[in-house]
Amino acid sequence: MVDEAPFPSQITTSKHLSLLGHGITDIEIHFLQIKFTAIGVYIDPEIVGHLQKWRGKPGNHLAEDDDFFDALIDAPVDKLIRVVVIKEIKGSQYGVQLESAVRDRLAADDKYEEEEEEALEKIVEFFQSKYLKKHSVITYQFSVSPPAAEIVFSTEGKEEAKMKVENKNVVEMIKRWYLGGTRGCLPQPFPPWPVTFPPICLNENELSGLILFVCLGIGINQSLYLFTSHVR
Repeated sequence: MVDEAPFPSQITTSKHLSLLGHGITDIEIHFLQIKFTAIGVYIDPEIVGHLQKWRGKPGNHLAEDDDFFDALIDAPVDKLIRVVVIKEIKGSQYGVQLESAVRDRLAADDKYEEEEEEALEKIVEFFQSKYLKKHSVITYQFSVSPPAAEIVFSTEGKEEAKMKVENKNVVEMIKRWYLGGTRGCLPQPFPPWPVTFPPICLNENELSGLILFVCLGIGINQSLYLFTSHVR
């Protein structure tokens, strides 16, 4: 439970995805904390096999290692991000903010072409008529094959709405918006929030406990800090 938002320990899609972390997005204005969303990150446990290169590395090194974050995002395993609304917002506002964040990343990598523009327009259109009232849920489900994202919006009293994003460049940048490395981080006053990972077995002789710090938010770039401790 995160700020009254429930996050089950496991979600079943085509596979069983485990809750690896959860937290809230917020901002402090004149000592007043404003909470935007509660977010849970679900990943196929097979992700561990793609992070062996960084086993035993100290957290302060990982925090500056963009290759680590690229490996986390690019690992060919299913991922799901569950966003629960805390502070109400118009869907049109959320859609435009998502479009702006993704477009900027695409442009920076010289990947913003007509196909990407059309895909982003469809996302904006999808959210245009929605109202993100408290406890509404937005789910981003990222599949490996095909490399696509399904966006699902659900809110009390309305039928569930879905759309599929098949442009691989747009899909990649949505992931980077929520799980980006140091290159996507804005400086303060947007502090990171903590997400705790349960212990994950790296091999039969070693157990690594992870604490993940992710700065997430609507229209806010993010950073990812990972600290490891070993339990013998």
